[in-house]
Amino acid sequence: MIRTAAQLTRDLAAARPAVYWADLLGSAIIVYAGLALAITAGGWLQAVGVVVAILALYRAGSFIHEITHLRPDAVPGFRTGWNLLVGVPLLVPSFMYENVHSLHHARTRYGTAEDPEYLPLALMKPWTLPLFVAVAALAPIALLLRFGILAPLSLVIPSLRRMLVARYSALSINPDFRRRAPEGAFARHWAIWETAASLWAIALLASVALGWFPLPAFAITIGIASAVTVLNQVRTLVAHLWENDGEVLTVTGQYLDSVNVPPPALLPVLWAPVGLRYHALHHLLPGLPYHALGEAHRRISAAMPPASVYGEASYPGLPGLLAKLVRGTR
Repeated sequence: MIRTAAQLTRDLAAARPAVYWADLLGSAIIVYAGLALAITAGGWLQAVGVVVAILALYRAGSFIHEITHLRPDAVPGFRTGWNLLVGVPLLVPSFMYENVHSLHHARTRYGTAEDPEYLPLALMKPWTLPLFVAVAALAPIALLLRFGILAPLSLVIPSLRRMLVARYSALSINPDFRRRAPEGAFARHWAIWETAASLWAIALLASVALGWFPLPAFAITIGIASAVTVLNQVRTLVAHLWENDGEVLTVTGQYLDSVNVPPPALLPVLWAPVGLRYHALHHLLPGLPYHALGEAHRRISAAMPPASVYGEASYPGLPGLLAKLVRGTR
């Protein structure tokens, strides 16, 4: 299966800069238009603005996953552009995921205690699932605290700096994960975007305190960001089956523990954007750009026999996957 999948998709491996930029810029424009409508309008127009801003921000934010897989020269300037348009305003600059997500794809780390993005959720207590989602709602406030208060203080408190780097500088779900301090060129990249995010957080908090940014508008903005993190956390619940309890899995085992939600399902376009609906295929071929995953799935599905292992990772939709996960915890 792995060999066939690689052979069938060799011509799809190149990222298309025009697609990346058009998607990101279009999403960002919609985000800020929706946010403006949510803040300035009332009634049903405000509700429309909120929904539009949430969905567009979720899509724009999801490009952080692509950035971790793109070669630096594949889409020139994209990482910088994303950080300026989305990463810094959302207080999730790309360094929070770079050199973290790659550990999740390491063959000997996936699903183990060394995987920053894995917990055996299907084997845990039922109350862990609502807690897992509820914690995400607090993420925007936690990020304001991390960048607006703790980051500046850590410049003069070395022990706080070490803790901030190790425990609060990664988008991970494994509470035991500890991040190493950055080195070389990546350390400079980290410093630039952490400084930018800190200045933005400080300016935002100061503008609210001084009354320049009205509290209702601030509350709407935080609410939209919170809804995005909750939506992403729900999507995370169905990205894998979460049934591995620390064993090192084969590539096929990792594939079968991951999830595709291919067409004819329509809603994954909204809740699993930027190729995330093909999460199992992504673990099989992590180098494929998001815009190639649909065509890759069609080719591989057509080439495989009906009872192949490839089809076992495909599911019809979100409700069934959530129900499966809940049944596992019980």
